[in-house]
Amino acid sequence: MSERSSQAIDQLRAHLEYYLEMGIDRVHSRVKAGAVQLAVTGKTRSKSTSKNFGKESENSRQTLLLTDSRPALNQDRSVEDVCHDLGDCTRCKLCHGRTHIVFGSGNPQAALAFVGEGPGADEDREGLPFIGRAGQLLTKMIEAIQLRRDQVYICNVVKCRPPQNRTPEEDEIVACLPFLLRQLAVVQPKVICCLGVTAAQTLLQVKTPISQLRATVHTFQGAQVIATYHPAYLLRNPSAKRKVWEDLKKIRSILSPDHLGN
Repeated sequence: MSERSSQAIDQLRAHLEYYLEMGIDRVHSRVKAGAVQLAVTGKTRSKSTSKNFGKESENSRQTLLLTDSRPALNQDRSVEDVCHDLGDCTRCKLCHGRTHIVFGSGNPQAALAFVGEGPGADEDREGLPFIGRAGQLLTKMIEAIQLRRDQVYICNVVKCRPPQNRTPEEDEIVACLPFLLRQLAVVQPKVICCLGVTAAQTLLQVKTPISQLRATVHTFQGAQVIATYHPAYLLRNPSAKRKVWEDLKKIRSILSPDHLGN
């Protein structure tokens, strides 16, 4: 076995051990495949971007394995610590097209956290999550359960905008997921609302469709997880708002009166 292969295996082992530290004992096959691919080649399956991405140095490829952001979750004292560790991130190819990293915003001690898929054009321009049309709808959703936007925490699975708002690819999710989990570990919300299928499947490590995930209250790191449709989906399919209202009522029923309307 070559020295490079041995190092790649060691890095992959460290990467998967990191997930175990965060309480994940099963790894989605797509995410695991992406981790293996990054460990062995440092490349992506995307033909449209592999040419430029393949030019990255060996050191920058190794950062994709997150060996520079492996501190145990209990070492993070604040979301600012996690953001500082993220830095001017170049761990995946999304860094090449972004304007701003969109880390997250809101109350760092919130009882309710919303997790979306990734930034859009407005968010990329301003560096804040959910500020476009979908974000305005999210604000109304929050207000519908007697909360203000500044009382919740809002973030995304990936912190940089995918080109043309496409779905994040497996290597991009692999690169960003530890930072999302560290954010949630610091905030320690009572309820996590996954907005859309990417957020729900990534956090819960399943392939189940969002229509089925909505039917159950899940658990993750001590929090109860509600999956619902993404606000952007509601803009295209207004008829689904009734289903989302049912999901919001679940959230409201879980949160105690102390968390509502303050």
